[in-house]
Amino acid sequence: MLQRFNNFNNILFSDEANFHLNGHVNKQNCRYWAVENPRRKHERPLHSPKVVVWAAMSAKGIIGPYFHEDQRGRAINVNSDRYCDMLRNFLVPELQEFAGFNSRTWFQQDGATCHTSNDSMEVVNELFPNKVISRRGNINWPPRSPDLSPLDYFAWGYLKSKVYQNNPTNLTQLKQNIRSEMAAISTAMCQRVIANLCSRLEESQQRNGHHLDNIIFSK
Repeated sequence: MLQRFNNFNNILFSDEANFHLNGHVNKQNCRYWAVENPRRKHERPLHSPKVVVWAAMSAKGIIGPYFHEDQRGRAINVNSDRYCDMLRNFLVPELQEFAGFNSRTWFQQDGATCHTSNDSMEVVNELFPNKVISRRGNINWPPRSPDLSPLDYFAWGYLKSKVYQNNPTNLTQLKQNIRSEMAAISTAMCQRVIANLCSRLEESQQRNGHHLDNIIFSK
């Protein structure tokens, strides 16, 4: 990344996150440091109401939110078909109205199976030919690296610190909070967040891929 780009202002970084109605704020996302993938189990309340949110962020602003849900408005897990449907029917129209999109824009996604299936990669490569940062993309994205993803190291934690302040009592209110708070994130803030990626990549390079604790927990 550092060798390929002079700056990261023309990259769309994308991701999904769950927002539970009884959610709590964790500004640092979830990290488990181990020599090997710990494959930890997460205990959650049974049938906890939630929304599954997708968004993309660049130095020019944010696209989203997009809620993965069925026709009755219930959250659904993301699979390849649903991801492709979102790309075609939501992202394509949004790109036409987004000031940060042009023929030189790169697209980043993590290595989730729904993102990197044959069908998904076909759609992504069609939208961003030769400009995909992903497993199986033009530039590989390292697995389990939330400290290098602007949505992980900033957006999701920041949004969760905002959307629960008025204690939403139903999913409709929670979704409206997410829409409002995401729309309120300024371009200037997006620029600062993306600029921070350079120092994170440099630190990762200096540490040979080891933990970025000085950056993560510094104030």
